[in-house]
Amino acid sequence: MNGVRSFAIVPAAGRSRRMGQDKLLLPWGDATVIESLLASWRASGVDEIVVVMRQDQTELRTLCGNATIVTPEIAPPEMKDSVLAALSCIREEFSPVESDVWLLAPADMPRLDPVVIKQVMAAHDPASPAIIVPTSDGKRGHPVLFPWAFAFEVASLSECEGVNVLLERFPVRELICNSREIHGDLDTPEDYNRLSDEATR
Repeated sequence: MNGVRSFAIVPAAGRSRRMGQDKLLLPWGDATVIESLLASWRASGVDEIVVVMRQDQTELRTLCGNATIVTPEIAPPEMKDSVLAALSCIREEFSPVESDVWLLAPADMPRLDPVVIKQVMAAHDPASPAIIVPTSDGKRGHPVLFPWAFAFEVASLSECEGVNVLLERFPVRELICNSREIHGDLDTPEDYNRLSDEATR
């Protein structure tokens, strides 16, 4: 991406309470939910994939291949905490510069579309940086691209504010996509069954 490095953040430390089991380990085609998600990130051409998980998620860790794994001493209670841990790792290990970007999508999106990821990255203009959000049917989805400078804004959020608050405070560029997959996360068994059925049609 014209010398711009891209870092995908995968917040995988959740406890899947509504699913009743670790949803990232559920079967998805010939793989698992997490493997399908990571395959999409790799196919998109992002430079680095950073997965944040709990220290007790040993099985999940074995499925993450050559991704950079972050396991904080204290399990991240919220997605924002996972994002902060990933950004800290990226800062320390890869020394990003202002023109670089980080991208965020939930870990439970096995149908994340590599084509949409590429479109979002192509829309980034270092000379006019903005948060880039894909939309479909008038609804925003994932992945969301943030200029690297916005990494410092995450740390300034209050305890009750999530990363989505940044979309209210800073310039946002919406990118219309012809892909329903930007909305396809799995929270409940019903979500899993419905999206699994759609994927096999």
